[in-house]
Amino acid sequence: MIKSVLWGTAAAAVLASAPVWAELKIGYVSYNRLLGESPQARAVQEAMQAEFMPRQRELQSLQQSLKTRDEKLQKDGATMTDDQRAREEKELRDGSRELAKKQSELQDDATARRNEELTRLQRTLNDAVGAYAKAQGYDLVVADTAVAYASPVVDITPAVLETLKTLAVKPSAAGGAPRAPAPAAAPVAPKAPSASH
Repeated sequence: MIKSVLWGTAAAAVLASAPVWAELKIGYVSYNRLLGESPQARAVQEAMQAEFMPRQRELQSLQQSLKTRDEKLQKDGATMTDDQRAREEKELRDGSRELAKKQSELQDDATARRNEELTRLQRTLNDAVGAYAKAQGYDLVVADTAVAYASPVVDITPAVLETLKTLAVKPSAAGGAPRAPAPAAAPVAPKAPSASH
């Protein structure tokens, strides 16, 4: 009899709370899609490429120069004096070390900038999702990182993307387009050629 009373009380509590759940407005947003398709993401990717491309080209040029010298040493090494060959091998080793150092610096700088921009972008996306959800009266918006399934009916990603597109073309109070960052892949520095020994 006690069990029956307890089950009855529990069932009544669930039924009493059902109308509250029925009135919740829930949405779903894909941050992966926002990161991939928002104009802010594309703009920052282009800016990052423009920022790091000169250094990338410099490294490629240095790598090609070292490769050419290495090939020349392989070809002409037999006709060089011991001193000439030793000097050229040392210069190639020094050049390879310098290239590796510059590659590492470029990678570190690009990673730091990418992380900085990703932090800004996440703030921008969170603000856009929050503003849209509040304006449309959503009680809860869940993100793709913890969702196993979401019906297209509750997917607000396209609407948030439209909002981000509108923000990208709207001039800011300070004048000009607002800066909305996105992550970009760090440039991959070319590998240093192996110097002859």
